[in-house]
Amino acid sequence: MVKPVVIGNWKMNGLTKEADHIVSSLLAYAEKHKDFAPTVICPPFTQLYHVQKHIKDTPYALGAQDCHVAEKGAHTGNISAAMLKDVGAGYVILGHSERRSDHKETDQLIKEKTIAAQKAGLLPVVCIGETKEERESGKYKDVIASQIKGSLPENFNGLVAYEPVWAIGTGVSAKNEDIAEVIHFIREKLVAQYGENGKKTPILYGGSVKPSNVKDIFAISELGGVLVGGVSLIPEDFLQLVTIAQDFA
Repeated sequence: MVKPVVIGNWKMNGLTKEADHIVSSLLAYAEKHKDFAPTVICPPFTQLYHVQKHIKDTPYALGAQDCHVAEKGAHTGNISAAMLKDVGAGYVILGHSERRSDHKETDQLIKEKTIAAQKAGLLPVVCIGETKEERESGKYKDVIASQIKGSLPENFNGLVAYEPVWAIGTGVSAKNEDIAEVIHFIREKLVAQYGENGKKTPILYGGSVKPSNVKDIFAISELGGVLVGGVSLIPEDFLQLVTIAQDFA
């Protein structure tokens, strides 16, 4: 059985002092536990190099929170996938609901970013998920199907993260039966779109994941891991998730 992956998204958090506190806990854990579930740390752009210096010889992987579609050029304030790869990143989160809402990112733009990430040698973690209104109206499957079709390129090679918008940062996680239903639905769509490769794509869940509920979440069939936000800033809680993930290997 493949170990579930645990991805920590720091979002727009983490000054150097805070990053050092988190990283020191991660390093102490890695020293004590030589074998643990795949774990990806996604700090803000400003901390990527700093964090990578400390974790490069550990089992942890480095990830970023976004990238631009272009490899280089006159795009002030943007970061390319090639730059992320150059600094040591192996993963990049794309299409997070906060990017979709705050920056009006479309499925087409996310697809173009995914293509750029793959070209640079990064593993994209493409986020999809419905709003509260879309869930309550019963349109959530249509929304998710549309996001899968619109956000993933033909040669997709990465991870898909189901993050219901109404569960992100609210402290309210989706019910396990609802998560299981959507994970299975996503798997069906991936298989329909990619055939055998669609059976292998890891599907993660994100949305108020914490140590108290993650065991039940990991027990969901076809789930390949979790993408967490706030908990990733609390190393004691984040590392509990990593420990629990190892038990499901």
